[in-house]
Amino acid sequence: MNKADSERLGSALDQLGFHEVSSPENAQIVVLNSCVVRQNAEDRVSGVLSSMKPIREGNPSRILALMGCMVGPNSQQLQNRFPYVDTFMRPQDYTPLFNLLEERMGIDWEACLTSLIPTNPKISAFVPIIHGCDLMCTFCIIPFRRGRQKSRPISDLFEEIHTLTERGVQEVTLLGQTVDAYGSDLPDKPDLADLMDSIHGISSLKRIRFLTSHPIYMTDRIIKSIKTLPKVCKHINLPIQAGNDKVLDMMRRRYTRNEYYKLISEIREQIPEVSLSTDIIVGFPGETNEAFQDTLETLSDIKFDKVHVAAYSPREGTFAWNKMEDSVPLAEKQERLHLVESLQKTIATEINTKLLGANLEILVEDSVNGKWRGRTKNDKLVFFHDETRDYQGELVHVTVTKTSPWSLQGAL
Repeated sequence: MNKADSERLGSALDQLGFHEVSSPENAQIVVLNSCVVRQNAEDRVSGVLSSMKPIREGNPSRILALMGCMVGPNSQQLQNRFPYVDTFMRPQDYTPLFNLLEERMGIDWEACLTSLIPTNPKISAFVPIIHGCDLMCTFCIIPFRRGRQKSRPISDLFEEIHTLTERGVQEVTLLGQTVDAYGSDLPDKPDLADLMDSIHGISSLKRIRFLTSHPIYMTDRIIKSIKTLPKVCKHINLPIQAGNDKVLDMMRRRYTRNEYYKLISEIREQIPEVSLSTDIIVGFPGETNEAFQDTLETLSDIKFDKVHVAAYSPREGTFAWNKMEDSVPLAEKQERLHLVESLQKTIATEINTKLLGANLEILVEDSVNGKWRGRTKNDKLVFFHDETRDYQGELVHVTVTKTSPWSLQGAL
């Protein structure tokens, strides 16, 4: 989501006559987009902001701006901590920076800006379809920073995605904190299935992805759309967060482990070729060793293709921070994190080894270290070497010659 926000702001600054430079020392405007989903992320933001102080003070005309989830409804505390920052912008609200540019440089930004659609997008583009979140999980700060759920109309999204394909985009990823909740706040109550069906008709669009889903919003109708629409990738990111019912209840996740198991079974029954990824938090307040073993058992049972795991980090302002003791020692959190990573490495190795010799279709995104790189519809990362021509943006078939837990190597 932050990457999409940055691309849109970059597009706006392009339209206002600015161009990107490689270092803050050479920039007239420096914008830091912040993530605060975990404490270490916020700490990194604070560290980078501190490093910007001499750069900002060394050139009084330079503009330093902070945007993203670190900026809440009231930025006074941030202004006190970082008085050398010129302006603060909440997620998707670029107006403070635009107004500052108008004040200091006389730029009539309202007359110059036509849209925020990226002007020079890559092969694959991120498209936010629903902002904010209404669920209020006890560990999560996002609803307080990004606000309540707000879906964008299908007509607006269709036009944006159509424009992106005219500018070279082959694949879009539909974004939302709870992407499968899309449309519930709109007058005619469309859902994610309606949106995917609408944009599926854009002839130059080759693939459609979406993330992140929430188990309580993943309906049978959405599952059937993933199954039947050829352009929709057969990959679902469905965070479970924990495999123990008591911990799930304390997290306010609104489902049980058995309900999650049932949903996974329904998905796999309808889409046998689907790949699944999930998110796990270890060391949540009150997570006993027995509860953690339930999480390991869940991962062993389901066998996800990919697992994103993080140690619990208290976020100031959340329910867990206010009402729950951070009871699991840091060393124990780290040990549990490593156990999840080790188990998942074994599972991913087993899954990917079965692909040795397989013929896979990938959309080539770019070239890295002399090899072309792309992904399958199941979100498998594949590399191949070929110097005969430029394959960027093409759908090609690759035979897998080597596997690892994290990627595949192949021959065209």
